[in-house]
Amino acid sequence: MGSPIRHHLQPGFVLHQRAYRDTSMIVDFFTVSHGRISVVARGVRKAKSRLAPLLQPFQPLLLSWVARGELGTLTAVESNGVPLMLNRRVLISGFYINELLVRLLHRDDPHTELFQAYLEVLQQLAALQYSQLQVPTDEQVALRGFEKQLLHELGYALILDHDVVSGAPLSDDALYHYYLDQGPMLFDEEQMGSVFAQNSQSRARARDVVRLHGRSLLDLAHGVFRDNRSLRESKRLMRAALGVHLGSKPLYSRMLLSGLQPSAVTKHSSEMEYR
Repeated sequence: MGSPIRHHLQPGFVLHQRAYRDTSMIVDFFTVSHGRISVVARGVRKAKSRLAPLLQPFQPLLLSWVARGELGTLTAVESNGVPLMLNRRVLISGFYINELLVRLLHRDDPHTELFQAYLEVLQQLAALQYSQLQVPTDEQVALRGFEKQLLHELGYALILDHDVVSGAPLSDDALYHYYLDQGPMLFDEEQMGSVFAQNSQSRARARDVVRLHGRSLLDLAHGVFRDNRSLRESKRLMRAALGVHLGSKPLYSRMLLSGLQPSAVTKHSSEMEYR
């Protein structure tokens, strides 16, 4: 094993933490310099720990740690600004973003632009006013933008401006089938049904296709959604695209959503469960 490497006062955020031995925690941080890191925070579960109050999600931090192998040791933590306060409704969106990073980022792989996108989406969520009767459109727009940036950083950027077969620019009102391994294709409904009826492999591939309009793809590309259909279709595409990399294990933050909804808006759950 090589010599330990010391890192001092690097900006970062807590993504996730779990108990380790009797009094410690293993904490996943997202840092500007080293991407996602996992470190042992020794003694933070003791009653008089001075670090524990700082190790909270959405709190900008300055981190110092010693790296050796996959699991380092936290040596110091300082506040790096005012915590980003997410209200009860958008709090789950914050946890959702954190869970995506834990699940999809490799350790010690820097993503400077994604770190800035993470900070910006937290700021956008913190600025939102909570309404019990509807999901703020701005919340959905913020999440779709971050998801798109995350896929780009992972090397799986979506094609959102042209038909991958003809090369023609997308048309607002045209219907496309987005093949997750290729991109959008203008496709006749009857022709598609005939092709996928031919064999089981083609039918299985049909599950990796999302049907949506050109307007939705163009709106997702520009980050400005012109109608609710674009929002709905973009959400469906992003969920499918992320699902390819997340695998079959469900996101815990999505399961939490139903339990944290106010009972008064349970009847609106189909609208609210958009993540």
